[in-house]
Amino acid sequence: MKTITTTFFLFFISFLALAEVSVTEKEALVKFYQSTNGNQWKKTWDLKAATSTWYGVKIKDNKVVGLELPNNNLKGQIPAEISNLKYLETLDLFKNDLNGSLPASIGELQALKTLNVSFNRLTGSIPVTIGNAKSLKIVELYMNSLTGGLPNEIGNLAQLENLSLFNNMLEGELPKSLFGLKNLKVLMLNSNNFSGKLSYEVENLTALENLSLFENNFVGQVPFELENLSNLKEMNISYNKFNGLISYALAKKDTFQMTMLNEKGLAVRLPLITDNTGVVGTPD
Repeated sequence: MKTITTTFFLFFISFLALAEVSVTEKEALVKFYQSTNGNQWKKTWDLKAATSTWYGVKIKDNKVVGLELPNNNLKGQIPAEISNLKYLETLDLFKNDLNGSLPASIGELQALKTLNVSFNRLTGSIPVTIGNAKSLKIVELYMNSLTGGLPNEIGNLAQLENLSLFNNMLEGELPKSLFGLKNLKVLMLNSNNFSGKLSYEVENLTALENLSLFENNFVGQVPFELENLSNLKEMNISYNKFNGLISYALAKKDTFQMTMLNEKGLAVRLPLITDNTGVVGTPD
């Protein structure tokens, strides 16, 4: 009896060691492999081997919690079936050759905390459904060719800490909901085509440490409320079309000391208010 019990125990342990993810998750991974030219990846998968051996696939409790394939020569499109990895917490596809749009099904990933699809060739708009992935803390989509506006639904991501969308072709005004993200530490929207005024409600981003709006088409007065962001360590809002007066404190915070483009397209510094008497020069 003791021998039988020991044999059963060893068999049970071996079974656990070889346990696979669900059929649905495995099929989603295979679809991803096929859609991104998997046989040409730098580090590819042996589809006949256990999923636990597949490069970049992180498994916990027989569930896929991470898909991390940066700089791995992925080519093609992210399939809609990515949403079947419903326990996914990290999706890191940085620096590949992916094209097409970010699938709307990305919003179905309720456990997703980190989304990094930067440095690819993505086109199309940011899907409004992204606002449904409410566990997101990091959204990095920079260095692509994304178009359209920043969806209002971005404001649903209450846990968001990093929103990096620089070097795309995004446009339009920033949605008011953006300024309700109390946990946001990094906001990098530079080198796009955003326009309109920067709302005074930017002061509500009390956790903000890095603000980059450099090289867009923002207009109007630079909100003095930026001075109230006590955690702000880096700021670059130059090379926009802001006008009006600024304070020395604001000029000092900005990397290029508030250098803007005037109506002739020439680079000029905004004039300073130095005291109650009015304007005295420009930043040194």
